[in-house]
Amino acid sequence: MFKLKPLLFCCFTMAASTALAKSDSVDINIDVQQPGAVLNKNIYGQFMEHLGRGIYEGIWVGEDSDIPNQDGFRLDVLQALRELKVPLLRWPGGCFADEYHWRDGIGPRDERPRTVNSNWGGVIEDNAFGTHEFFAFAELLGAETYVNGNLGTGSPREMVEWLHYMTSDADTTIVRERKKNGREKPFKVDYFAVGNESWGCGGNMTPDYYADLYKQYSAFLKAPEDNMPKFIASGGTDDQTEWTRTLAEKVKPSWSLRMDAISHHYYTIPTSDWEVKGSATGFPEEEWFSALHRTLRIEDFIEENIAILDELDPEKKIGFYVDEWGTWYDVDEGTNPGFLYQQNTLRDAVIAGLNIHVFNRYAERVQMTNIAQMVNVLQAMILTDKEKMVLTPTYYAFKMHIPFQDATYLPVSIDNTPEYNHGDASIPAISASAAKAKDGNVYLSLVNTQLEGEVDVTLDEVKQVQGQVLSSEKMDEHNTFEQPENITPKAYSVSVKNGKAVVTVPAKSLMVLNLGQL
Repeated sequence: MFKLKPLLFCCFTMAASTALAKSDSVDINIDVQQPGAVLNKNIYGQFMEHLGRGIYEGIWVGEDSDIPNQDGFRLDVLQALRELKVPLLRWPGGCFADEYHWRDGIGPRDERPRTVNSNWGGVIEDNAFGTHEFFAFAELLGAETYVNGNLGTGSPREMVEWLHYMTSDADTTIVRERKKNGREKPFKVDYFAVGNESWGCGGNMTPDYYADLYKQYSAFLKAPEDNMPKFIASGGTDDQTEWTRTLAEKVKPSWSLRMDAISHHYYTIPTSDWEVKGSATGFPEEEWFSALHRTLRIEDFIEENIAILDELDPEKKIGFYVDEWGTWYDVDEGTNPGFLYQQNTLRDAVIAGLNIHVFNRYAERVQMTNIAQMVNVLQAMILTDKEKMVLTPTYYAFKMHIPFQDATYLPVSIDNTPEYNHGDASIPAISASAAKAKDGNVYLSLVNTQLEGEVDVTLDEVKQVQGQVLSSEKMDEHNTFEQPENITPKAYSVSVKNGKAVVTVPAKSLMVLNLGQL
């Protein structure tokens, strides 16, 4: 019951379903008296890499394009991302970052060198989108910035000079060069990473070797105090914990050494087989379930790494950033395998909701995450085809959660959690997350993971229940350029009588409700 005392109780009455546990009801408890951490808005961050059509065509078309644009940025995508209230952009990679030399992307565009993108498709990179274009785009969106430095093929001097070029206002030759290139004031760099995936495409390094390199490079990375970014070390992936432990043990912050966070990457692959990942559409129930089952493993990996940080950094000075996450399927048939283009369905929206719930639970350490990627790549918000654009179910999942940006986490517990069973495995049938938003209202996010079986939720002592629900009869429902509104959020509200309301959460759905000021 929603009462002004330690716990708010929501009674769930389960509709009949063979996928559910035998229990007829389950309680969700929301603790309004002991709020948790602030949900940093950057938990809802985005990732953009020089990969396929993620930037070129997806974001940047150039001023001379027939596609309507503002200073080279396509207007339809720009407007859609503004409506999404994108809080943070990560660039230029990814694997691309450790082969990116920043000087290739400054100066007159027709004079910039043409290089080969050896990581993604072997296509020509004309460097039309570089430092100035990235910051111009971020400023158009009102987003914070996260820049990945080149550790793999760069040098300390190259990284130092790039940071100086971006952040300084001193009368140096490099700053004069930036001003000559059209930017008088320094750029605002909020986060700066030393390398990316150093365990793999960033150099195939060991944790110890990388830790030593991090200390060497970061010792020289300087910026004005009022424009000093947070510095991020490249951490592990999947179930790796040795990167977090090694970095926390070997990199001791001092006046000349900063490490504000350690990154981590985790991708959801339905089959767990990198060679045959599974299809983005037309998949069987087995792959619906396996994708959800595997995406939830991220909570174990976050817990294990945070336990190490709690041991070695009890003052909680080091954040744990999941700066690449999302679904990864076989590329759509007929597309360049190096472009990582895949369709986006209701399954992806449900997976996004589940991950958001996990990130919210660990917001004290997980102060930033970046879904991979924003446009046309992997679990994208937006897909384009030349002049055409379509919004994906994942876009709507993020848009529904805008009130959670910078909200205050409210702990949620579920008693007698029902299960969704498939074969010998099971996952929770219901997932929930709650927060008190900056507008003073309490928002409740719910995911029903099962393919069949709706859930009736009884709420007591509430004044309003209104929000949106994203669901469909088809588990692979998706939007196309021909039918862009196959799946969109639907308004949802129920009447409140004597402080009580009954909410029905459909099967395979994501719902976000505004419960008012409680």
